[in-house]
Amino acid sequence: MALAIVTGSGGLIGSESVSFLIEQGFRVIGLDNDMRAYFFGPEATTQPTTERLLERYSEDFEPIELDIRDGEGVVRLFERNAREIELVIHTAAQPSHDWAASEPQTDFAVNATGTLNLLEAARTHCPDATFIFTSTNKVYGDRPNFLPLVDVGTRLELPADHRWYPGIDLSMPIDTCTHSLFGVSKVAADLLVQEYGRYFGMPTVCFRGGCLTGPQHAGAQLHGFLSYLMRCTVTGEPYTVFGYEGKQVRDNIHSHDVVRAFHAFHAAPRSAAVYNLGGGRESNVSMLEAIDRCEQISGRKLDYELSERARIGDHRWWISDLGSFERDHPQWRLTFGIEEVLRDIYEHNAERWTVPAR
Repeated sequence: MALAIVTGSGGLIGSESVSFLIEQGFRVIGLDNDMRAYFFGPEATTQPTTERLLERYSEDFEPIELDIRDGEGVVRLFERNAREIELVIHTAAQPSHDWAASEPQTDFAVNATGTLNLLEAARTHCPDATFIFTSTNKVYGDRPNFLPLVDVGTRLELPADHRWYPGIDLSMPIDTCTHSLFGVSKVAADLLVQEYGRYFGMPTVCFRGGCLTGPQHAGAQLHGFLSYLMRCTVTGEPYTVFGYEGKQVRDNIHSHDVVRAFHAFHAAPRSAAVYNLGGGRESNVSMLEAIDRCEQISGRKLDYELSERARIGDHRWWISDLGSFERDHPQWRLTFGIEEVLRDIYEHNAERWTVPAR
């Protein structure tokens, strides 16, 4: 049976990867040391997800508590399983702009050094295994903020004749702009994955994600905005919108569609591939629009305030161009739009979130 290594296996994309791959016939080793609880507090713990996966897939899922910063531990794991490893999906990360500034060395060690440890272990022990990295659109820094955006009421938008109106492609440069420390650590990891593909001929890919979301997302104020937004709407917790009058735009892609993209790439891999991956023009929303939809779906009003302070490196507008991936992997298409994403989050979580209305 083919073996897949999934890092961050208790997180949103990691847990979706575990389930999907096992259903496809893989045996999966999941690496997760629940650092989300350290980053964002006990409400963001991934431990319950890991326990549910183990209960459901007891025969084919092996969770291992291993920190990817532990280079020797990573090497030993790959060495033990070298003959069976066919696929590595690397989703483990420190994912927050704001948190990175509080502990820059931890952020860089997890995002950059941890990625290097995995790449080197793969190169040494399973160089033909497909290596999939969940990168981020934050590698472009705040350059999207210099686009000629116009206010169209509930959102900022590009003119329809702009080259990137259909979505931002890989021609957007990453230099001479502010990245945030989180963006820098992810740029380093992204380039490492590309270079191991080019220099060593390994089948590697960087998926530069927009907003990755889904019902398993342990949303917190500093990360996972759609899940956290819906949770606050349902529970009555106050919510703060940071900057841009709530008109900033994000494309949002369901975790299931992300993992389907991983599987499509593994079926036809190449070296040093890079793709922007998000909801594209089919699934995007501004903060104000997302608030309205959450209120409609839940039947509750959100208690929110608009802060003038924007987060460093945050985007005013981001929509991914999916064309290059769709051309290389024509069997893949989005299956969730923004409405379906929000309803899925609500239907899977509302009962456990619900508290008496105030």
